[in-house]
Amino acid sequence: MSESVTVPKSSAGTLSSLRAFTLHLWAFVLPLLTLTFLLTGPHEWWVALLWVAPIWMLVYVDVRSGPDLRQPEEGAPAWPFDLQVYGLVALQLANHIMLGVMASKLAVWPGEELGKTFANFIAMHAVCGVNAGYSGIVVAHELVHRRNRFQFFLGRLLLMFVCYEHFTTEHVRGHHPRVGTREDPATARFGETFRQFLWRTVPAQFKSAWRLEKVRNGDAHMKWHDVRMLRHRVLQGVVAQVLIVAAYVYFFGWLAAFFFIMQARMAIMLLEVVNYIEHWGLLREGKTVTNFDSWDTDSWFTLHTLVGLSRHSDHHARASRHYHLLRRFDESPKMPSGYYGTVVLALMRNEQYIKAATAELKRRRLGPFRDGQAPPAAASAPDGPVGAAPALTA
Repeated sequence: MSESVTVPKSSAGTLSSLRAFTLHLWAFVLPLLTLTFLLTGPHEWWVALLWVAPIWMLVYVDVRSGPDLRQPEEGAPAWPFDLQVYGLVALQLANHIMLGVMASKLAVWPGEELGKTFANFIAMHAVCGVNAGYSGIVVAHELVHRRNRFQFFLGRLLLMFVCYEHFTTEHVRGHHPRVGTREDPATARFGETFRQFLWRTVPAQFKSAWRLEKVRNGDAHMKWHDVRMLRHRVLQGVVAQVLIVAAYVYFFGWLAAFFFIMQARMAIMLLEVVNYIEHWGLLREGKTVTNFDSWDTDSWFTLHTLVGLSRHSDHHARASRHYHLLRRFDESPKMPSGYYGTVVLALMRNEQYIKAATAELKRRRLGPFRDGQAPPAAASAPDGPVGAAPALTA
């Protein structure tokens, strides 16, 4: 998709490449915290539960963090930031392996150790699930937009380890062309609660990705036994995910496989709540994606811990732009806080989130308020055709 924006000016100036590289090292905090938790486990029940506290500390820092309005330095070398991404991939894969190792050491049968197992499960579900969502999937999102085949494969691999590989197809070839339209299952509608969005978007995205891969391989009505299905990336992902779960059972046991599936469930929920807050209530007016079609946040903590995800409007304007070069725009709607705080708000106080987001859309005259009129009563209804994607090709 061609870029439809000009380089914005900012009174805050630009951020040098060296400074940007240093700040993006914050992205290693959560995966390193997770690795430490897994390497030192299993823990006594009360110690295990204490490991959940750092997650809330990250939320607190994000809510309290100030804005970073600086623009990136154009022409910055890509290799240092690519090394950061490779490091994050290696850490995430190590965390997945260590999850199995730690879970294999926990008691399975009832007894005095069962309470310890349950407490470690609670902590592992929170720490590993949040890390897989906020680090693993966010890094995967960056990589599946890359044109380098190896980087693209690494992105797919990370998504396989959260049992959501079809996101590769649906996000790049489904969501990006259709963002802000009724045909996009990943765009949350005005007034839609997160629960409504989650139940609608998860099956619709899988169906759309499955169909897009059929179209890419030559026939939208291709039968499952067609030899071309061997090139079907979504099918490849499903098979790989089943094999990964089977490998956990074989090497680490049934309990480890259960823990793995539960951390994947947590990561998927976090991915979808991020989808929910990134486009909630926005409705694209024309064929070209603009800076009005995505929510942004100016939080410096989100910007540097989530590899540039916060500057989502520029990402949609030019999806191939690497995370360290993403720019901020004044005109895009702004979230109530950074991603961490807004995600918690959308999950735990959804009505309050909807009120805040509605006020921001009304103030900027976006979404249903773009004509200065109140939204129609039916705007909040989650019903409607979302599963059928247009015939897009790779």
